[in-house]
Amino acid sequence: MKTLSIIVALGACTLAPAAVAQVSGFHDLVAIDDAVARFTGAGIGRPGGANLPVDRRMRLSPCRSELSLSWYGARQDNVLVQCPDAGGWRLFVAVSGNVRQGTAPAEPPAVARGEAVTIAVEGDGFSVSQSGEAMEAGAVGAWIRVRTSAKATTMRAQITRPGLVVVPVD
Repeated sequence: MKTLSIIVALGACTLAPAAVAQVSGFHDLVAIDDAVARFTGAGIGRPGGANLPVDRRMRLSPCRSELSLSWYGARQDNVLVQCPDAGGWRLFVAVSGNVRQGTAPAEPPAVARGEAVTIAVEGDGFSVSQSGEAMEAGAVGAWIRVRTSAKATTMRAQITRPGLVVVPVD
């Protein structure tokens, strides 16, 4: 009888992390981070990889099928992660550039982190601008986080020239 209980105990110890996630009733968020890293070929915080890990406060239903990952957006700067199960979920993971587009030679930053910038919101037939602060450094053409004040929510904007970032409105 002792042998049987030892075998059962050893079997319980070898459960996969996904099984542990299923026990809690939610999908394993670390597994999503790992899948995105495999898809992009770069780890979290690395060029071409996810900017940040998936928010650990999310409670996603367990996905019994293999996750579906694809590039999302015209600039392919997000990865769409989907659970193909009936009633499944989907989420978007922002990445720092797309490694499939090739690596360009390093350019000096046109905007430095903490630098005062002009944030222009542009659409079809209009343009509104306001001063703000760059939360990241970047070269012309790069997408960075900016904010209009210390308490404001950050937004993504594209650097068009030193000191000017644009938020396009379609």
